[in-house]
Amino acid sequence: MKHRALQALVLQALEPEWEARFEPNSYGFRTGRSCHDAIEAIFNCIRYKPKFVLDADISKCFEKINHSVLLRKLNTSPTTRRQIRAWLKAGVIDNKQLFPTFEGVPQGGTISPLLANIALHGIENRIKQAFPKGSILKRGKYSGYQPGAMLIRYADDLVILHEDITVVQKCQEIMSEWLKDYGLELKPSKTKLTHTLSIYEGQKPGFDFLGFNIRQFPKGKHHTGKNTKGEKLGFKTIITPSQEKVKAHYDQLANAIDTHKAAPQAALIKKLNPIIRGWANYFATVISKEIYAFLDNLVYLKLVSWAKFRHPKKSCKWVSKKYWHSIDNDNWVFATKEAGKNPLKLLDHTRIKIVRHIKVKGESSPYDGNLVYWSTRMGNNPEMPKRVASLLKWQKGKCAHCGLFFRENDVMEIDHIIPKSQGGKDENKNWQLLHRHCHDTKTANDSSPVTQSGCNSS
Repeated sequence: MKHRALQALVLQALEPEWEARFEPNSYGFRTGRSCHDAIEAIFNCIRYKPKFVLDADISKCFEKINHSVLLRKLNTSPTTRRQIRAWLKAGVIDNKQLFPTFEGVPQGGTISPLLANIALHGIENRIKQAFPKGSILKRGKYSGYQPGAMLIRYADDLVILHEDITVVQKCQEIMSEWLKDYGLELKPSKTKLTHTLSIYEGQKPGFDFLGFNIRQFPKGKHHTGKNTKGEKLGFKTIITPSQEKVKAHYDQLANAIDTHKAAPQAALIKKLNPIIRGWANYFATVISKEIYAFLDNLVYLKLVSWAKFRHPKKSCKWVSKKYWHSIDNDNWVFATKEAGKNPLKLLDHTRIKIVRHIKVKGESSPYDGNLVYWSTRMGNNPEMPKRVASLLKWQKGKCAHCGLFFRENDVMEIDHIIPKSQGGKDENKNWQLLHRHCHDTKTANDSSPVTQSGCNSS
């Protein structure tokens, strides 16, 4: 416990410095960034033009990082360097036997993800230096714009995208050479070249990344995507949960149902709901409604078998009346119905709303001082009052009175929607965040005294 606490302390010391230096398209194990940011970055890269893709995975990234190169790259104080070196060289105990560690970072350590990101920092800039964005000049005249190669990385999983297959192949060579200095290499079995729209060397279009399937489909004039000028592209970019993840999720649900054959219905619902909610929330940022409906149908059929198994001598009508009910204007809900108790309902995948994810701004970091942006995005910030940060996220960064976005230097005040003088309660649902001048205007209209201090209630 002492060393885990010490690792957390070193993490707090190193993370702000490296977050200011990390590349914009690195999303894995970083504060304020997620898998959905990486997927949105890929979508933005290919939405207007099909591209070739190198889908790669770094083999045994956490286990093979060169210690001396990593420590040299850290370039930190001698005391911190010695401590990190001690953690790297501490060894591993397996079956009561100590094995020395000559490479790699501690598995499951608090500081391990940061050390891995530090080791892989620079690979994106190396690719951009080799193939930068720029104009194409022919015979002294501007003839077009050459997009640069794009590398998007989540921890040790990465993709490189470009219109030209030779550029992607050259990027693979550059990346392999760059990784050698750190004792790393690409995993051949998980490294493949493909195209987002067309078949390439027998590989079907599209690729899987972080559990999502990213692919482009040819479309006619009525369904095609359009560019920023309204011109028809002839294809559409579709991102859905991958077939592998759909199958794994259903297998988990089916296994839970099978292992609860003798359990009460309430116990089964309590087991299934967190699994359904977590999986559906993860994929709620992409096109998932059809897959959600498909899974709900499979789960329903599995539950019918579960119910019939429990009552083999009862009729189907009796079984359905026992386990499926009409609740809150919803018919045919798998739920408990006990006297004097609130019914416990099974969550449907389709109940989870599809909400488009907004990608994090380029090189933004929670340590850059932009309190309004990060409070709006995350709902918390150590330098912002919790109540204000929560309201910023709830209101999506907008003033509830004028509808304009809050700026970094704006003075914000918490207002009671229904004033206390008119019977309003001091509770979450009666709070809203306003600009100071909007607060003054609303308070005047409410005929209540104006509060002058920031972040106070009216």
